[in-house]
Amino acid sequence: MILVGILVAIGIPSFSSITTSSRMSAESNNLLGDLQYARAEAAREGQPVTVCIANTAETACDAASSAWQGGWIIFTDVNDDQTVDAGDSILRVQRAFSGTDTFVSTPGTDYSVTFTREGFASIGGGSLIVTLHNTPYNEYYSRCLEITQAGMMSIQTPTSDSANCS
Repeated sequence: MILVGILVAIGIPSFSSITTSSRMSAESNNLLGDLQYARAEAAREGQPVTVCIANTAETACDAASSAWQGGWIIFTDVNDDQTVDAGDSILRVQRAFSGTDTFVSTPGTDYSVTFTREGFASIGGGSLIVTLHNTPYNEYYSRCLEITQAGMMSIQTPTSDSANCS
């Protein structure tokens, strides 16, 4: 009985760590995969494709939000205005996270990424960083997805400062 108690005391924290790390990787990889899909679709279709934070109906962009954990949509953006208009088709919808993890872009005003047919990203600045934090917050599990204007994307873990993902 004592041996079982020792094994449980050692195993439960390890299992919790593994599941949290796995969840965080999956959430950040979902956005990365959808961004790569959007870039490929823009090149394949020869027209802009936008990925943006979805409104609650998941049919349009939410320009007032920087919280990607609320879900996102991918759509062809024929007139390159970062809004879903008549003539644009929604290609994919990612539903909101079921948990309390946060996935916020920096700077906070960037709610969309548009890929051109050449594969470049229109993000308004040098690069966009979307940071994923677990709840309760533990820096060890944080992930940062960086998108450059050249369309390059990578997932990083923060250094000693969770705001610094480079």
